[in-house]
Amino acid sequence: MPDYIVIEDLLVRAILGIKPEERVNRQDVVINVRLETNTRKAALSDNIEDAVNYRTLTKEIIQLAEKSEFLLVERMAEEIAGLCLRREKVRRVWIDVRKPGALRFARSVGVSIERSRDDGN
Repeated sequence: MPDYIVIEDLLVRAILGIKPEERVNRQDVVINVRLETNTRKAALSDNIEDAVNYRTLTKEIIQLAEKSEFLLVERMAEEIAGLCLRREKVRRVWIDVRKPGALRFARSVGVSIERSRDDGN
């Protein structure tokens, strides 16, 4: 049975979109991440070396998002998935990237993807 690490509602400011104003003005982007892993070894040892260091990973996701200038939410989600899967302890990842207020009458719009090591990442 797999275990999961969940990073919820990570708020970053990024250049993301195809409209001219989106290419100049940073906007809020909300990222959710779910990592499939095995936490048993870390739980038994109580040693960070046996765990997925989600603090370090979160910093890398923030850096990727804030320095990016992606046109599409799909591209940002794919890049975040690849970043997560570079960790040997992560087997599968679910990424959700949302742009709050991007559509009139909608709280947010976004993309949710699932990727695994078997996908060639």
